[in-house]
Amino acid sequence: MKIEQIKEEALHKLKEAKDVESIKTLSVSYIGRKGILTQYLREIPNLPEEERPKAGKMANELKEIIQKAFDAKIERIEDESHEIDLGIDISIPGRSVQRGTLHPITQITHRICDIFTGLGFDVVEGPEIESDYYNFEALNIPKNHPARDMQDTFYVSENIVLRTHTSPLQVRVMEKQKPPVRIIAPGKVYRCDSDVRHTPMFHQVEGLMVDDMVSFSDLKGILTAFVHQMFDEQTSLRFRPSFFPFTEPSAEVDIVCVICRGKGCRVCSQTGWLEILGSGMVHPKVFENVGYDTTQIRGFAFGMGVERVAMLKYGIDDIRKFFENDVRFLRQF
Repeated sequence: MKIEQIKEEALHKLKEAKDVESIKTLSVSYIGRKGILTQYLREIPNLPEEERPKAGKMANELKEIIQKAFDAKIERIEDESHEIDLGIDISIPGRSVQRGTLHPITQITHRICDIFTGLGFDVVEGPEIESDYYNFEALNIPKNHPARDMQDTFYVSENIVLRTHTSPLQVRVMEKQKPPVRIIAPGKVYRCDSDVRHTPMFHQVEGLMVDDMVSFSDLKGILTAFVHQMFDEQTSLRFRPSFFPFTEPSAEVDIVCVICRGKGCRVCSQTGWLEILGSGMVHPKVFENVGYDTTQIRGFAFGMGVERVAMLKYGIDDIRKFFENDVRFLRQF
């Protein structure tokens, strides 16, 4: 059989082959160890000397052509088979993948932490399931104290609770660290509340600063810097006398209404002010519980609800929107 006949026959049979196994069988019959083309190559030494170079060159070129043709068809059949199995038309333009973003509560928590770490505070974390001692008693809230009713606690057992604030971390840190102390404690907290402004689980960031020369003026300065960085320089704030068992004196901090800028509106109940956090000088009893000398050191503490800050920052009137997982709402942030 001449070389041109081998070529035409091989390519014709390849065209008729419908599956990979048939092509592999065909490949063996032509370029395998006992294949037609292989046998032709072995006969070249028997040709006249002047014909051998040309015949050898043509046979090797044909072997390469056949090999490439067989490989290409096998690849094409496998691709088509894969496409059919997956039910995918690879010619159709792909769908764009939307990028996710951080939840607004996470964004605000990060922003709060960034502001206070910039002011020299360290971030600490701790358990969400707390002992009654750390959650209440060490913070000057003994058993049967009326302040416990205000927090509507989830009890795991008689002396184990889901923490109602992140203040227990203040005690835990002071037990292990001598002054100076400058920390913030972000995290989830739990109370039996549920309405447009309260949820059973929410997020807090509490702060503590203890040293020998800490004053209420330092507290005002730190919180003023925080409010101006979180909102803007034009956002005024005021301190109202209040009561917290673990601070004395204590103060609620209000900011000028971010909606009406103090003119009075539905959001601020026509007062022009919105409550944002609680604060005060650490009660001596708390220092005594951690072994601090109350004649030598003083400190202040503050706490805020992250959802509350987010609502004021973004003008949201219902806290439950943060937990409904409505993508239309979350995309705004």
